[in-house]
Amino acid sequence: MKIFSGVEGISRIEIQKRIDVIQVIIYMGFPKLLIEGKPKKLEELQRNIQKELNCVNQKINITITRIGNPYRHPNILAEFIAEQLKNRVSFRKAMKKAIELTEQTDTKGIQIQIGGRLDGKEIARVEWIREGRVPLQTIRAKIDYCSYTVRTIYGVLGIKIWIFIDED
Repeated sequence: MKIFSGVEGISRIEIQKRIDVIQVIIYMGFPKLLIEGKPKKLEELQRNIQKELNCVNQKINITITRIGNPYRHPNILAEFIAEQLKNRVSFRKAMKKAIELTEQTDTKGIQIQIGGRLDGKEIARVEWIREGRVPLQTIRAKIDYCSYTVRTIYGVLGIKIWIFIDED
């Protein structure tokens, strides 16, 4: 289910359904973007969720939880890169800046891949960059993954991010 709200920085959403209450927990990296002086946005979000879930006689309880290290989550990092690419920043510069932000958290490695018409070139290609280790073949490895598409003036670009947290 996709409900577009225009809010960035959301890592994940949990929905817990009970008999009389639906608990919606939104994990955000930067919660002040949603809360900051805009109770209208929360009410609009509540109406959208109520319409989408078709719950007439159930109460909806929305909780917004802040994430400790927002740049450790690939969804938030992908949104950051997408915003950079929309502002016509070079894709290599955007990838390096994202890796820089991730290195400040306690991750063991990151791999970023961008594919499409990079920098408006005629022929589409795939570029990737890796920092640290990202053991994709190891089953025990805890790796967060995100696939994100972004519409630029040149066309659609695909962003994939793998973040290696640790091995169990």
